[in-house]
Amino acid sequence: MGTPVTLDLPLRPDARFDVVGLGVNVINHLFLVSRFPEPDTKIDPLEVTQQGGGVVATALVACARLGLKAKYVGKVGADDAGNLSRKSLEHEGIDVANLVVDPRESTRVTFGLIEQASGRRTLIRGAPSRRPSGPGSAGIPPLARLRPEEVPAATVFSGRVLHLDGYEGPATVRAARLAREDGIPVSLDAEDATECQEELFALTDILIIARAFGERLTGCRQVPAILERLGRLGPRVVGLTLAADGAVVHHRSTTVHVPGFKVDVVDTTGAGDVFHGAFLAGLLWGWPLEEIVRFANAVAALKCRTLGGRAGIPSLVEARAFVQATGVDLPLIPARE
Repeated sequence: MGTPVTLDLPLRPDARFDVVGLGVNVINHLFLVSRFPEPDTKIDPLEVTQQGGGVVATALVACARLGLKAKYVGKVGADDAGNLSRKSLEHEGIDVANLVVDPRESTRVTFGLIEQASGRRTLIRGAPSRRPSGPGSAGIPPLARLRPEEVPAATVFSGRVLHLDGYEGPATVRAARLAREDGIPVSLDAEDATECQEELFALTDILIIARAFGERLTGCRQVPAILERLGRLGPRVVGLTLAADGAVVHHRSTTVHVPGFKVDVVDTTGAGDVFHGAFLAGLLWGWPLEEIVRFANAVAALKCRTLGGRAGIPSLVEARAFVQATGVDLPLIPARE
């Protein structure tokens, strides 16, 4: 066997937080159904849940449950959904001192159907959390959106890694630039809706995306070609999540593919978000790349056994035990100074 590959990214040891995350925060209303309904029919849900969501916010919950110190930067409206979003992060021990609450704007809400047999999902995202009320109300409040001036440099500098989702456009670019200037690695979980893609990719150190998006973004169908094209965009670490087939990550001249874990899938909502949180944990612990990917696969798989993006996120003890039960011993975690 060759020498294990590690990610040679600069990680300062003395930051206040392990991960600072900037991105959207939503409330998910999810309905587990026996099948996706046909048009003009009615169907009763088997289970219903309301949970906090959002790409970066959910990744930070995974970080917190794995023992990392996390800080969230984002924006919500002064409404019930915004209050629930804040409390859901506080409950996990995540710092929300830089969560902006704007009474002129509305917290995002997502509605989703989850098919019981397959765990496949259909989401309606970006809905406002409230309607105008009272005489003279002028339309639906716009969705909460972080502005560049609401991203303090000191906040970005307080983390060892900056994790982004790109939904906040110019505010995300500002944060990425600040991190780059200060030598802080930037991780990006991009999707079709990611704004300022060209700018963000060039400022990113770690870019791991779903294979389907990778195909649309690059115009390539084969994994090696997709990874090669992603690398041209600027990131030093590029990867694809492959659903049940695990994940593949490329760094320098090495490509690592780790198969996924088999579980009884209930809901895949948030699996990619959770993968990123666990990946950052392994990075910060200094693990070899293959073990980082294996661990991230495991944490994401465990999440999928439960309805909702956050309820099934395991603790570090649960995740290690799950991997060890397959006959693999994960590396030790360094003691926190």
